[in-house]
Amino acid sequence: MSAETQQLSFGQKLVGLSFNPSGDEKVNKAKALCAELADLLYESEERKVKGELEILLYKKAIGDILDAQMNVVKVLTLKY
Repeated sequence: MSAETQQLSFGQKLVGLSFNPSGDEKVNKAKALCAELADLLYESEERKVKGELEILLYKKAIGDILDAQMNVVKVLTLKY
């Protein structure tokens, strides 16, 4: 089942798993790994009572995962 036909998880939506115009397998792998990491945080965050510190760290970690994914994809697809 492709990412386009299934219900996407939080992490898959975050990294844009279904967007890979070049069809590059390395890009797919990088996005899938980052999506898995984001889902791990998201699923653990749903079960917790959230304090101010946990919310701050969670948001920072999710943002860092997204930044890392975008930078990895940029390096993998850099053509110049």
